[in-house]
Amino acid sequence: MISRSAQFGKIAFIGNYVPRRCGIATFTADLCESVACEAPDVECLTAAMNDTVEGYDYPDRVRFEVAQNDLDEYRQLVDFLNLSQVDLVCIQHEYGIFGGPAGSHLLLTLRRLRMPVVTTLHTVLREPSALQRQVLTEVCQLSDRVVVMSERSRQYLNDIYGAPAAKVDLIHHGIPDMPFVDPNFYKDLFGVEGRRVILTFGLLSPNKGIESVIQALPAVVERFPDVVYLVLGVTHPHVKRNKGEEYRISLQRLARELGVSDHVVFYNRFVDIGELCQFLGATDIYVTPYLNSAQAVSGTLAYAAGTGKAVVSTPYWYAEELLTEGRGWLVPFNDHAALADAFVRLFTNEAERHAMRKQAYAFGRQMIWKEVARSYLSTFRRAADERVRGPVFVDRVAVETPLDMELPEFKLNHLLTLTDDTGIIRHARNTVPNLHQGYATDDNSRALVVSLRALEHEKDTAVLHRLAGRYLAFIDYAFNRQNRRFRNLLGYDRRWLEETGSEESHGCALWGLGTVVGTSHDDAFVALAMNLLDAALPAVEEFSSPRAWAYSLLGVCSYIKRFPGASNARRVRDALAQRLLELYRTSATDDWPWFERSLAHSNTWLCQALIRAGADMDNEAMTAAGLRSLDWLVRVETAEAGNYSPVPNTGWQHGMPRPHFDQRPIEAQCAVEACFRAWRVTGEDRWREAMTMTFEWFLGRNDLGRPVYDYATGGCHDGLHAEGVNANEGAESTLAFLGSLLTLHHAKTIGGEEDL
Repeated sequence: MISRSAQFGKIAFIGNYVPRRCGIATFTADLCESVACEAPDVECLTAAMNDTVEGYDYPDRVRFEVAQNDLDEYRQLVDFLNLSQVDLVCIQHEYGIFGGPAGSHLLLTLRRLRMPVVTTLHTVLREPSALQRQVLTEVCQLSDRVVVMSERSRQYLNDIYGAPAAKVDLIHHGIPDMPFVDPNFYKDLFGVEGRRVILTFGLLSPNKGIESVIQALPAVVERFPDVVYLVLGVTHPHVKRNKGEEYRISLQRLARELGVSDHVVFYNRFVDIGELCQFLGATDIYVTPYLNSAQAVSGTLAYAAGTGKAVVSTPYWYAEELLTEGRGWLVPFNDHAALADAFVRLFTNEAERHAMRKQAYAFGRQMIWKEVARSYLSTFRRAADERVRGPVFVDRVAVETPLDMELPEFKLNHLLTLTDDTGIIRHARNTVPNLHQGYATDDNSRALVVSLRALEHEKDTAVLHRLAGRYLAFIDYAFNRQNRRFRNLLGYDRRWLEETGSEESHGCALWGLGTVVGTSHDDAFVALAMNLLDAALPAVEEFSSPRAWAYSLLGVCSYIKRFPGASNARRVRDALAQRLLELYRTSATDDWPWFERSLAHSNTWLCQALIRAGADMDNEAMTAAGLRSLDWLVRVETAEAGNYSPVPNTGWQHGMPRPHFDQRPIEAQCAVEACFRAWRVTGEDRWREAMTMTFEWFLGRNDLGRPVYDYATGGCHDGLHAEGVNANEGAESTLAFLGSLLTLHHAKTIGGEEDL
């Protein structure tokens, strides 16, 4: 076996890695070490994903670290692997360990790797979101071979994600090689000698269902007073970061209330494999009482069954498959009475319990790491052989596309300069905030959208979350609850300069609030945004401004995407979209296919809103009108110079000579996002190319050949004038650049997120 693997000089594993505390980190480390042991002539190394800024104290096996939300580091990873002459890459895939929407940052790496790729899928969802399906489908397309750990996962890959069956290998989850021993041999190590031991281990989180076992204990203790339930494991780091030890404390409280606290022992620590084997050795019954059926694999269950434990489990997918043929018992979800009956029966019938143990142990012989490593090496050789014969299954992008351009770094510097404890300041003198101009709701709404989008891509998540909260608080403060309208202009002295803001500023606020509802993972943010949006939405129906309709439509569409049953929001969406369509039909002519007889400012928001609403409502007439108007405007604004040249903020009347200056950054942002939406809806490359061209306006591909983006500050100049670049870097301009940059980031990974 070892000699046949000599074709590989170097294999790289990508995933989480110990000492990071998660199941995939342990799996990656065990797989890497097992392959290295089975093929000592092969150099095995790891690229580890970091979910914290400080990273982890990794062993020498880890040669490269990637901040999961930093897209540039995914590019650096490609260069590192390609230049290190790695012969094959093995990726451990789970949506949550990679950055970007649904883990889409990984796709940038996959598209550019030159060597065969084998991807192990730790999660295969039966009902993925559109984004999750898109990401996993492309992961499978870009991988030479795909590994799953259950037959059900293999079936779902073929039926739901379109992966060819011949491309998918089933290799069981690896387990330690433990002898089949009497549990009493280990019990004195934990002070439970002479007692009946039930065990659960793994990272604690509310979906583990441990409360069901505690609720079952009173009935079990009544029959077997010597029973003890060991709960082994620390709280999941992400849960602890957000909720602290709330779940563990609630379990301890429940045990006290039920009078079984003397029969429940919490071991709040992360154990290594040696100590874990000792805990398993002392176990009479192992239990996984998970609450959700959609779990394609469970390393803890594999460990327990494969090492010969009697297992009771709820019927999630992996348990249904692993525990067939007498290898374990299944009980209904959230049914503590059924759990109690199962425990009592197994403790009562020792012969039945030992028969179950033997069946599980015999099956587990094929799951020990030595055998799993050999199976992986076989899959690795097959992937390499298939690559030599030709890319039978893999279709990686072999040529550079417009989206392969190197993007500027996302910098928060100037955004932070403009933001104080109230919100973002409207204007600047050069790069210095102009306090005389105060604040505006529309700018804070744009800032809210940018900060929420950036949370999906950037590593400074704590800073971005604070910024988003500040901008959301400003919008809340701006809402006049007497007339249910948003104020817009606020002086630096925090005095409102008006009781009612413009229609456009009101629509812009709704855009920001809808983005919160559609994209935020913070329940407090979402609750506040929903209440504000619901209260402010009726006013829009009286508006006459098409741009206010467009902003409002974008926000309402995001709201409905998360809550499709929101009937009032759907009614407003339908009415505004129909109103925008009728405006187009009334005004458009063959030579001027536009919504109005003039072009003013923020023009392509109208196109984007109609395209988005048309796609969401499955209204082909709306989508066609949005695409036609956008196609005309992009051609008008690129025809003369071969670069993007937006209509200036002074406007352009039909039948009059076209003016060229002054050009504002917000026009470029409107065009970037509208072209992105057109690309998402049609899949046509011309829109992707138009999106890239309009973005390059910021970088110097414009009428003056001068960059508008300020690489030093991360800000953006306020526009192009005939005499040169505006030196000021205000909020609207800076946010226009940052929003456009984030849109390009979306497009470079998977084609973007639906809720832009």
